[in-house]
Amino acid sequence: MLSSSLRLAARATASRAGARTFAAASGDHSPPISLHGLHARYANATYTAASKVGTLDAVEAELLGIKDAASKSDAFKSFLENPLIGRDDKESTVKELLGGKVSDVTLNLMTVLAGNARLSETSKIADTYVQLMKAARGEVEAKIVSADKLTKAQADGIAKAVEGQVGAGSKVVLSLEVDPTILGGLQIQIGDRFLDLSAKSQIDAVSRTVV
Repeated sequence: MLSSSLRLAARATASRAGARTFAAASGDHSPPISLHGLHARYANATYTAASKVGTLDAVEAELLGIKDAASKSDAFKSFLENPLIGRDDKESTVKELLGGKVSDVTLNLMTVLAGNARLSETSKIADTYVQLMKAARGEVEAKIVSADKLTKAQADGIAKAVEGQVGAGSKVVLSLEVDPTILGGLQIQIGDRFLDLSAKSQIDAVSRTVV
């Protein structure tokens, strides 16, 4: 029953996931998906620059490291977000902190952000870059919420059901979550598609029809 439910949800995203390819492998350095907005503008430029010099994975790790440092260090977070620190001072501090420790692409991004007074957006830009990298790797995120913890056999069955539907070359990244409030059944998120097969949703639906 779990597998059939997942096959239904996965079909909705199969064609979209199958269209994702690793652009860098074919010599095309443009981002694998189209994202827009402030964070995407910086992430797209960084992706293209990293692709050209073959440092896509390194830049991803570095940006996640910087994001992690900001979450753990109040002083570093304050430096990134403090609008009272001048742009020139921020640029010089960024070069001092990161120079020789990260790739040229990451250093250039952080320097540009400092010069444009956008260091406060670093974590969101890192998240957007990671989104591009997941698309490039053909990764499809699937989140399964159940009322009770799934057994390993159930989890493996879910993973196979999704992998069989998301398209060749795609890799399912499965996350499991337990939420007793759904009462039973499953809630399934595959990419940007959501399917609610929980007992709670069915009870709510019945309740809405009762006059």
